[in-house]
Amino acid sequence: MTHISQNSFSIEFFPPKGPKGAARLDKARAELATLGPDFFSVTFGAGGTTRSGTLETVQQSMESTGIAAAPHLSCIEGTYESIDELLDNYKSAGVDRIVALRGDLPEGMDKPGVFSYANELVAYIKERHGDDFHLEVGCYPEYHPQAPTPADDVDNFVRKVNAGADSAMTQYFYNADAYFNFMDEVTARGVDIPIVPGIMPITDFGQVSRFSAMCGADIPRWIRQKMEGYGDDKASVQAFGHEVVTRLCEQLLAGGAPGLHFYSLNKAAPTVALWRDLGLPVPQGRASQTG
Repeated sequence: MTHISQNSFSIEFFPPKGPKGAARLDKARAELATLGPDFFSVTFGAGGTTRSGTLETVQQSMESTGIAAAPHLSCIEGTYESIDELLDNYKSAGVDRIVALRGDLPEGMDKPGVFSYANELVAYIKERHGDDFHLEVGCYPEYHPQAPTPADDVDNFVRKVNAGADSAMTQYFYNADAYFNFMDEVTARGVDIPIVPGIMPITDFGQVSRFSAMCGADIPRWIRQKMEGYGDDKASVQAFGHEVVTRLCEQLLAGGAPGLHFYSLNKAAPTVALWRDLGLPVPQGRASQTG
């Protein structure tokens, strides 16, 4: 599988729950498709309904937009049979990119399924499917919250790369130095695959604070203090959030990041605004549709 040779811009959403969620996603996806991302990625949960929802959402996305879709595939609760079936279904559906992750252990669950770590899942997919799929993995510029030490976390990431990962996308962060420091660390270990920063727009600061507490993403004090000072002034929160994230993206691209991966949370407007203000490529004839 050839590595990405040019910048990659992608957008993530999650399988919707219920008719209202499906309608919201349909509307957001149609608008996000006008940006012409390289691919959409679709998250994967531990429950059976979410698993089937990922496949359905991937198929609907590809059929309705003509844009490639990359399903997340997790180690959690997987058996060899269920993982084989999913891989075969994705191949039949025309999927050529998969995001291979360990996944978050549900409460009360001591260990994942047949694979404990993402590097084992990557190696298995490579062994079974060769280069049928471009394999994307995750990484943490601010280090995984469950890693004993930063060095252990870098070791884990290097194992995923050595197992056959073709590229990586990061957990979101708001400090560009964290990304560049991580890049220096893994480059020194011989990693040469593209590592695309994950970008989380800030429109609801309370929500982003909760996410960040769970996933170990640091919100710099100067951002937090200013956001908390706005209180219930949603317009100011959103304007400042847009400014902060736009500046972050500009720093990352100027510093050599090979693209951006936007976490849309099934909303179009924040990602569309960032995409436009950053001057990212939009297919001819599509730009006016987002207006």
